[in-house]
Amino acid sequence: MLCLQRIVKGLGCAAVELVEKLSSNIFSQYLQKENIFKNKNCLTSSFVPGKIKHREQEIQQLSAVLAPVLKGYHPNNLFIYGTCGTGKTISTRFVASQLMSISGENKQKVRIIYINCKMKKIADTEYRMVAQLLKELGEYVPDTGLPTNVLYKKFFDRVEKTGCTVIIILDEIDTLIKKIGDEFLYNFTRINQELKSSHITTVGITNDLALRNNFDLRVKSSLSEEEILFKPYNATQLKDILNERVSQGFMPNTVDDTALNKCAALAAQEHGDARRALDLLRVAGEIAERLSNPVVTETHVDMAEQKIDIDRVTETIKAQPMQSQAVLYSIINVAERMKNQKTWSDKRIFTGEVFEAYVGICEKNGIKPLTQRRVSDLIGELDMLSIIAAKVISKGRGGRTREIILTLNGNILERVTNFLVDRFND
Repeated sequence: MLCLQRIVKGLGCAAVELVEKLSSNIFSQYLQKENIFKNKNCLTSSFVPGKIKHREQEIQQLSAVLAPVLKGYHPNNLFIYGTCGTGKTISTRFVASQLMSISGENKQKVRIIYINCKMKKIADTEYRMVAQLLKELGEYVPDTGLPTNVLYKKFFDRVEKTGCTVIIILDEIDTLIKKIGDEFLYNFTRINQELKSSHITTVGITNDLALRNNFDLRVKSSLSEEEILFKPYNATQLKDILNERVSQGFMPNTVDDTALNKCAALAAQEHGDARRALDLLRVAGEIAERLSNPVVTETHVDMAEQKIDIDRVTETIKAQPMQSQAVLYSIINVAERMKNQKTWSDKRIFTGEVFEAYVGICEKNGIKPLTQRRVSDLIGELDMLSIIAAKVISKGRGGRTREIILTLNGNILERVTNFLVDRFND
């Protein structure tokens, strides 16, 4: 600021007054800090680089399945499998952009529609999913009010008018199938027999490696899909990916090599999740910047790991329905009550005890309690989210029940408990 004052010295009172205003602004200190980031967008999972490392073989397979469209043929349906952060989405979007680019040059009519099935109000019901597809093709329909079969007819009529091969990419398709079933896949394949100038190809992206095993037999026989499996990255590959993103996203000499090694190692433990590696690196950079540290170090990565874990779990719990939150709060209360029990067997938590606590919370908050069977289902859903660990055990003539272990601890448990206490006015 002194430097700036010297520059404007002698330019009059107005300039000096401007400097004083700048120095008093709470954001002026932020502007004076040295930049760590060059382009933070390069460190997000949504960024599509010009070249995708260590996915050359999968991209080649993906391209081979879709390439027939360039010669006027109909591509097969395709399902892409792999755990989180293995490059499924980024590779698919990269291939889609390349296909759209060359199809224009080749004068082939291709339309690509991408939908993230985890997005609320876009693909959480069959109606909204088809409505979004229509919107992508330029036709708007009301949020509610039309029969689903009418909506399908509008969509198929619209597809026919395009005269294109319409490639529908459904990311996180397993989420959609769990909510609405797999009937829509059958509808897509069946309508292809009636379309004359157009065709629909479905590309499903999923983390559920056993998804196809649960399809209806009609869907299995009509899909005729091809499959591509994305294997997890190893630590060496993850560091290679991070190195490339560092060169694009950070200023020179602002990231220590030990920080990169730590990000890669932690993500490799999480099933080779490149998304987690990028999140760790980006958040570590943000922490270093806030602390006015010129270099991102291993310490910043440790701080980033704790912050991401807390944020991920709390945001997941906040997004759950009120009844699921009440069940989780019941589990936390029962676990707290049993903490001082002497023997391990006395500390075990069972569905019956959780249900009793849950009914009490509902009564205090004027909530209509669900049946014990439905509460058991919600416990299973919390188990799937890894918020708790629950296993079914037999009690002999006493029947079967779930033994529940609360996996939350430390700062995460404290933050979640505070949120639930406020939520249920306990």
